[in-house]
Amino acid sequence: MTLKWLTVVVATVSMTLCATGNVVTLAVNGGQLPLLVNLFALTTAGTAVVLAVVAELHDRLDNRVTALTEFLVERLREIEERAGDRNTGFVEGYLLSHGQDAAVVPFGRRGRGAAER
Repeated sequence: MTLKWLTVVVATVSMTLCATGNVVTLAVNGGQLPLLVNLFALTTAGTAVVLAVVAELHDRLDNRVTALTEFLVERLREIEERAGDRNTGFVEGYLLSHGQDAAVVPFGRRGRGAAER
């Protein structure tokens, strides 16, 4: 069960127990439950409702980010299909037109600076 629906159940149960307790106490004693019990039930229900709203907003945000990611991946694939081979041919053609092979130069050792050399 997701967090959203769990908090909705907690809020419903809390409010139902508070209302039932007050009705039973009113019928038996002619009063109501102590203020602390009513405040606890209302605080629990309010917190659960706020948490349910935050969970729903998080779920919506997650769905939007997923959709945006899928869109961007598909768009990048499409761009690569159109431009990938042309750029490769352009670079190879440029290198061939200059008639020089690229020299391979090894990287030097990474050390502590000029003191090692």
